[in-house]
Amino acid sequence: MTEILVAVNRTDSTHILLLDFIIIPGSYSEEQLHYFNYPLTVPYLKDIPKIIFFSYLTQSFGAYEKGELVYSGPVNMGRKKDPTPTGLFFTNWKAEQTTSTFNDEWDLRWNFNIKNKDGIGWHQYAMPGYPASHSCLRLLEKDARYLYGWADQWILDKVENVKANGTPVIIFGAYPFGQKRPWLKLADDPHALDITPAIIQEQVEPFLSEIKKQQQRRDSVLATR
Repeated sequence: MTEILVAVNRTDSTHILLLDFIIIPGSYSEEQLHYFNYPLTVPYLKDIPKIIFFSYLTQSFGAYEKGELVYSGPVNMGRKKDPTPTGLFFTNWKAEQTTSTFNDEWDLRWNFNIKNKDGIGWHQYAMPGYPASHSCLRLLEKDARYLYGWADQWILDKVENVKANGTPVIIFGAYPFGQKRPWLKLADDPHALDITPAIIQEQVEPFLSEIKKQQQRRDSVLATR
């Protein structure tokens, strides 16, 4: 029950005590993936082995395998002055623990990079319940650990040239900085933040050819191993 309460408020067990308002689910009987408004099935994604979406508006993520939602949860993305970039990315390298490029005193657990030269990725870190990071995607530890094991790394050759990219990642939407947290609307309308199959398709369509191209490239590299 506590895990779900913390997750739906996009925060962690420490910071939930500091929030001015919280939403309380009417039921705690469902798995976590049922609380984040992602469709359980998206037929449009049936030919994509793995893909993950991060919604800036809802501060949540959804991971799909061949069109089926396998995991979802909360995220705290980039603050107003350091926004998380949107668009298509691919998972690159990962590390169980690494040090932030912004501050060498920040230890990041279950870090998975998606933009190598800029040091942007997802990882476990403090979640105050709103976009607060320096462009990265902050996750609860259990979620960061799940995605760490679920997503694929890039494939490099012996001199570290990229032979194939990892799992496609789409970051989309905009956060209403200066306004109330969007998920508070769920108290009055449980469908206020629904991410429909049509919305998912709209986000994927501009990148579909590139996703398929990179998928074929990866399949080809794996076939020669």
